[in-house]
Order: sequence, then structure tokens, then C-alpha cells
Amino acid sequence: MIARAGIASRRAAEDLITEGRVRVNGRVVTALGTKVDPARDHVKVDGKLLHGPEPKVYYALYKPRGIVTTLSDPERRRTVKDFLKGIRARVFPIGRLDYATEGLLLLTNDGDLAERYLHPRHGVPKIYKVLIDGDFPDDLVDKLAEGVFLEARPGATARRTAPCQVRRLRMLRRPKLRTMIEITLREGRNRQVRRMLERVGRQVVWLCRIAVGPVRLEGMRPGELRALTRTEVDALKAL
Repeated sequence: MIARAGIASRRAAEDLITEGRVRVNGRVVTALGTKVDPARDHVKVDGKLLHGPEPKVYYALYKPRGIVTTLSDPERRRTVKDFLKGIRARVFPIGRLDYATEGLLLLTNDGDLAERYLHPRHGVPKIYKVLIDGDFPDDLVDKLAEGVFLEARPGATARRTAPCQVRRLRMLRRPKLRTMIEITLREGRNRQVRRMLERVGRQVVWLCRIAVGPVRLEGMRPGELRALTRTEVDALKAL
């Protein structure tokens, strides 16, 4: 019910419940899977009463660098919420882009779609353009494409990344040698592209996500927000 009301994805809704921020008929409920009847029960999240499901909306944002992928930030940094003026629905980001990365970010109030998008088994493809210092010979292309070992956290057992697609696009020789490559991932670990390239000895200069499934960044400018087309929404759901 929380997800369908557009408050958060199902995964995030579980956190709201376990944190004691949800009340059903005046009582705090922390048990996941508690049954409610939208027609009879009064459900509040952070003191706000949930009503019927909002109309589902879907947006693409070109997130600039230096923006946090949240709707609030305790450090008072700029967040994606700063780019949502005029949007009446309570949308939230699907997935993340780190602070220094720019590019395509999807936002919606459709918790079911967000849950499917984030589940590893669906493997939604995400395409990145990356500018790196130095050259990028064939052996590094192959090594990255086959997968490299990354730790989930310091001290944890490293796991190999899933096979991915890697293309060398062009080399730049001024002001110094750099290479532009394209990487297509079907998984989403924390700072994955940067960590993979560090693992093969290359430093990221610039990183931009240019596509998520059928949705493309092409033609958008940093900070621009647009509604997804019906064709894009249908294609995302088909994934």
C-alpha cells in the first residue's frame, strides 16, 4: 500500500515500517507483511494519512555532477529534489548515481516498477560513457568484460563482477593521452564502474550514464527533467 501510494519503493517501504514510522489505525506497526484494507484501515507514514494510489508518473532527469541522489541530505548538499519543482506527485529516484557521476536517473511514484527494476534477476542494462587517463588496450577491454573481483566492503570476500560489454570509442591526445570507452552493466554495485576501472589500473576522469534499458539521455542537458513517453514506460515494464 505504501509503494502504491507513491511514498517509496517496496524495499524502502520496508525500512519505513521497521523504523516505526508507520501507523495503522493509530498503532505503530513494525511487522513486515501486515495486512491492511485500504477501504477500512487508516495508514499513516510519518503522520501523513495515505489515500488512494496516485496516478503513476515516470520521469527522466539528467543529474549533474555534485548532486546527491536523495530527496534530502543532512549535509545540506544539493539533491535531485532541487530539480523537481512543478512536479506534484511524490516521486523518488530508482537506483542511484554517485555524487561525482552525471547522467540519466529515473524517478517515479510506481513502487512496483522500482522494485522490479532494482531486483538483480532482471538485469536491466545500464550504459555508461567513461573518460579515463591513459590508453586502454585490448587486454584491458577483455579483462573488464570478463569481470573483475570487487569487495562488497573492506575485509569481505571479493566477488567477480558479472560479464559486461566494453567498447573503446576514441583516444584523445590533448592535453594528455586519455581514452573514451563505453560500458554496459546488468548489475548495480556501489560505485561499480569506478571501482572496476581502478581494479585494472585506470583512473576515471569523467563518468556519465547515457541509458537505462530503453530510456536514453540523448538530447537532454544537465539539470533537465522530462516525462517518459508511453513507449518508454511500456518498454521498461516489459523488461
